[in-house]
Amino acid sequence: MSKSKEDKRIARKKRVRKKIKGTTVKPRLCVYRSLNFTYAQLISDDSGTVLVSASTRDVGAENVSRRSVEGAKLLGAKIAELAKEKDLLEVVFDRNGYPYHGRVAAVAEGAREGGLQF
Repeated sequence: MSKSKEDKRIARKKRVRKKIKGTTVKPRLCVYRSLNFTYAQLISDDSGTVLVSASTRDVGAENVSRRSVEGAKLLGAKIAELAKEKDLLEVVFDRNGYPYHGRVAAVAEGAREGGLQF
């Protein structure tokens, strides 16, 4: 019996999560993408809490689609801005089982340009 695309993504996610862990000082930047929006969260695995979150729903710019790569790059800049407000400069990037391509890579690029280090 073959696995669905989502089942394969979850298997990749579990495999990667064995190796990376977010702390309060260096949280995990987790990216999730749905068909319409892209979401990003800074998570502390020590306490199991979300420190900062944003989505392309919140980052609505003129003439930029919320499901586009440009919207995802704006999301990365927004999450970096929110992280700086909480004095978080270093993160661990968690692509959540998705390929590092398109919107996922754009969030990372926007976060780096916003000043986050990973």
